[in-house]
Amino acid sequence: MEAEERALDHAEAFPHLESALCFLVDWPAHERAARLVISRAEELDGEDYETLTQAADRLKDNYPLAATLMLRAMINNTLDRAKSSQYRHAARHLAECQSCHAAIEDHRNIPPHARFVEALMQKHGRKYGFWQLVET
Repeated sequence: MEAEERALDHAEAFPHLESALCFLVDWPAHERAARLVISRAEELDGEDYETLTQAADRLKDNYPLAATLMLRAMINNTLDRAKSSQYRHAARHLAECQSCHAAIEDHRNIPPHARFVEALMQKHGRKYGFWQLVET
């Protein structure tokens, strides 16, 4: 048990966030994975769709804030880089964020869903292909 705790502590402190996240989600140590995501949200690489999608899917029921942060990272990556071929996925991720929103009891210092959407509209309002997918 002590060795397991040390291994999990090591994984949680591992410098490469996505590797640590994969390990903790697969272990499963979902509470630690969620804590890792929340504490290091600014380091999430929205380009790592496979890792973040799988982790968000596995954490969304019990740790909706962590799932939301991963989904937002992918949405921001798609829109910031104008990856129109990924707009469909980003629109789905935004809908998933909306679903998670009601289950989040403590947003901490994370903007709620409506404020996140407002910020997206201000920054990416001209990406009509994305917004059409969001509205349907």
